[in-house]
Amino acid sequence: MARILGALTTSHVPAIGGALARGAQDEPYWKPFFDGFKPVRAWLDEVKPDVAVVFYNDHGLNFFLDKLPTFAVGAAKQYVNEDEGWGIPSLPPIPGIPELSWAIIERLVASDFDVTTCQEMLVDHAFTLPLKLFWPETFQTIVTVPVCINTVQFPLPSAKRCIALGREIGEAVAAWNSDKKVVMVGSGGLSHQLEGERAGFINKPFDLAFMRSLIDDPEWAAQYTIPQLVEKTGTQGVELLMWLAARAAVPGAVREVHRNYHIPISNTAAGTMAMAAKDLIATE
Repeated sequence: MARILGALTTSHVPAIGGALARGAQDEPYWKPFFDGFKPVRAWLDEVKPDVAVVFYNDHGLNFFLDKLPTFAVGAAKQYVNEDEGWGIPSLPPIPGIPELSWAIIERLVASDFDVTTCQEMLVDHAFTLPLKLFWPETFQTIVTVPVCINTVQFPLPSAKRCIALGREIGEAVAAWNSDKKVVMVGSGGLSHQLEGERAGFINKPFDLAFMRSLIDDPEWAAQYTIPQLVEKTGTQGVELLMWLAARAAVPGAVREVHRNYHIPISNTAAGTMAMAAKDLIATE
């Protein structure tokens, strides 16, 4: 059976990709953010995942407001990278693993999730930036399953529903007849708002409490409705739903490998976490 190693989470604002393209990682503005990935990469070098299931939100590239599924899963052999500008170079196609994608899709449908199946899929910075941040030199050796969650147009799925989605995906991966090692990736957040009277809004106390909860009480955020989460984190901060789903896809307890939090990155509270799965803890 496949082995779930743990979960990785990170922010994904386009300015990060611009900084990578310019080689600005050591500039004072960016260094506290990029330095937060060094311990995570060291852990990844030790555990060597084969597959990344990436929970992310599309920004109008593959889906737009006229057709926007609540949940969509990629089932392609590769995912073409395009983006909406911002000076981020497009990457070569990202490899997929349809066998695992279909196992996930079939499990979700059998568990009454109505998912959109994508046998062709464009991916933007929300999908590619985590790969570049966690595997800067080798990201194209990691095969992927994209899981897209709507955080753009209301109604959004509840935190509780995203936790349930993650758990079902974790069960599907754990039951997959393979010797592959799989890591879950949650892409987005933390607190930020890009428009309106609260543009530039950041809620550091809530962000830090949320990050702690992923270790100690992973259902903590489910006490809040989507409007309450928007109030606490901003309209784009609700992207924390991807972090919830990625954590829920790792069964049982986790150990915190590393955590980094930095303000601001492009008016965004930027967070990074790595969490090792319970069965991995027992063998370390």
